[in-house]
Amino acid sequence: MAFIGNTNTTQAFTPAVDFFSGNGSPTAFTLSRPVASVAQVQVTIDNVAQNPSSAYTVSSNTITFTSAPLSGTNNIYVYYTSPITQVIAPGQGTVSTTSLDVYGGAGTSAMNLPAGTTAQRPSSPAAGAQRYNSTIGFPEWYSTTASAWVQFNQGLPYTVTYLVVAGGGGGGGSSSGGGGGGGAGGFRTSTLSVSSQANYAVTVGAGGAGGTTGQSGASGNGTNGNDSVFSSITSTGGGGAGAGGGSQTGQIGGSGGGGGHSGNAGGVGTAGQGNNGGTPVGAHNGGGGGGGASAVGATTPSAAVGGAGGAGTASSISGSSVTYAGGGGGASNTTGGAGGAGGGGAAEAPTSVAGTANLGGGGGGGYGVSGVARAGGSGVVIISYAGAQRGAGGTITTSGGNTIHTFTSSGTYTA
Repeated sequence: MAFIGNTNTTQAFTPAVDFFSGNGSPTAFTLSRPVASVAQVQVTIDNVAQNPSSAYTVSSNTITFTSAPLSGTNNIYVYYTSPITQVIAPGQGTVSTTSLDVYGGAGTSAMNLPAGTTAQRPSSPAAGAQRYNSTIGFPEWYSTTASAWVQFNQGLPYTVTYLVVAGGGGGGGSSSGGGGGGGAGGFRTSTLSVSSQANYAVTVGAGGAGGTTGQSGASGNGTNGNDSVFSSITSTGGGGAGAGGGSQTGQIGGSGGGGGHSGNAGGVGTAGQGNNGGTPVGAHNGGGGGGGASAVGATTPSAAVGGAGGAGTASSISGSSVTYAGGGGGASNTTGGAGGAGGGGAAEAPTSVAGTANLGGGGGGGYGVSGVARAGGSGVVIISYAGAQRGAGGTITTSGGNTIHTFTSSGTYTA
């Protein structure tokens, strides 16, 4: 016989009766077959028909009476009046492409997704839910792992830890008296969420040049270091130091440069990145120390001793503890200031020491017409995340279950 729709399903029905014995206590009894509705059974207690709308309820293989039946032997019987309800799923290939909103009769074209704005996203989406976002113009799916909607053309976001250290400032030159020490490059470390497959620019800032030998004015000042950048994170270059002579103050930077001799003020450091440069005592011949990531640059302790650079800050992001961003030492005619821990250059006669490359230390100051002020050290950008390698760029190492990308020069991090 011809028919329209799914293939017929044959269902046989065998009448049956369940008998139960009441005792005045239980209200629930187990049926021998599942029942979907009270309309599928007739129930009698002590030969009295029970009202299906009020006397009992059914749920699968359980019948529950409103009141416990009285005692009796087989005084309850349940007569089945219809077959077991069966849910019939559509067979494979029986639902048309039109029903699925698919273009093309062969189903080889496209299927429409639900569409709506960002504001119309479901409030409690299920894992893998898909929709077209008309606000951004891209389809998206919901990730319960990230607790976020992700565009089809994007990977899942993940969290990285970063260290961004800028280039240190140059030490101050001099024609007379001691130049200050260069300020350390700005030091920033925290976490950031990145999107898989996205590219993030990395800039490693160079150190600032030392001030010109024999110059007491502004031309003798150290040059500020250059900023280092990772994505939206910028660390400010260290402040150049003030020259010895000519009333030259330290420059503003990630950490401030030390002031030139005779009481010239140290530069101001950037909040959250470094500290102020040292201000020498007015009657002293030495320059102030450059500020470091964790300490201010020192003032001059005596008339013939330069101020020490401020200490930097240690980080274990590379897999071992390394101290970064120390301030440069201020110069003097007798004893130059020590460089701050973390790559700060010491001020030594006749030639001072440059800030250490890729630590962001400030350069040591110069003294007099023959003393050479030194450049600050270049910065560094280090990115670390848990687990196996996911990104690309920089020098890649592993330590303690983390993958580490170290940039000693500018480049691109591909997440």
